[in-house]
Parts: sequence; C-alpha cells; structure tokens
Amino acid sequence: MPTSEPDAATRQRVIVIVAAIILDDEGRLLLVRKRGTERFMQAGGKIDAGETAAVALVRELHEELLLVVEPGDLDYLGRFHAPAANEAGFVVDAEVFFVSVRGTAVASAEIEELVWVSPVEALALPLAPLTSEILLPLLAERAG
Repeated sequence: MPTSEPDAATRQRVIVIVAAIILDDEGRLLLVRKRGTERFMQAGGKIDAGETAAVALVRELHEELLLVVEPGDLDYLGRFHAPAANEAGFVVDAEVFFVSVRGTAVASAEIEELVWVSPVEALALPLAPLTSEILLPLLAERAG
C-alpha cells in the first residue's frame, strides 16, 4: 500500500518532500511539470536541513510559482509515501498541505509548465504516483 512506512530496504532511498494541493474557486487543481520531466505533480519540493515542512512549502511555492503564502494559509492533510516520479528506485516521503493562495501562479525556477485542471481532467495527464495513487483519490473521497 503506497501510504505505508517505507521498509528498511528502501529507507535509504527516501526523498523527503512537501507538496501543496491548490484548488481554485472552480475546484480546479494546480499541477506542475518540472523542467526535463514528463509527469505532472503538486507544487512543492525537497525540505532543506533545518526547515519545517511548512517553511519549506512557503519557500518552494515562492521559488516555483512566485506565490506569496504564509504559514497560516496552509492546512495540513497528512504524510504519505509513494514511488518517486523522477528518481527511479526512490520513494517520496511527502508532507501534504491544502494551500489557500492569493495572486496568480507563474511558472518559474525549475517549473516548465503549470496547468489548472479538474480532478477528472488530471487523470488524462501523465501523473506522479503520489498524485495519481493517493492525492486524487483523497480529493474524490472528500468531494463526495
């Protein structure tokens, strides 16, 4: 099951990240595709040494999307594990937040493309496992 703790064999191959579920007023989901990759995923990234997940997400959203977000704009969803999208043989250990944003997201830094799609439209895109296997089903469950 993707949300279980990584076993001892994979523990050394874990990438600790933070990710944002950003929905607009129409219920569309913001997904990004990083430069040189094919899969869409939530905005976010690696947590630097000494950072909390919330601080890392505020930093990543500003670097990647030029969004100004405060820790109070974050609503913690949980911690999830899934195969990494762009690093074969690795697992992501992701702390995920719902994020309220102000302003317009602009692809910056390592972001090649961003899209606003309904959760159903997202299924037609090549998605990171965290998005397709865990987060989209969670959104569907919460919606209905």
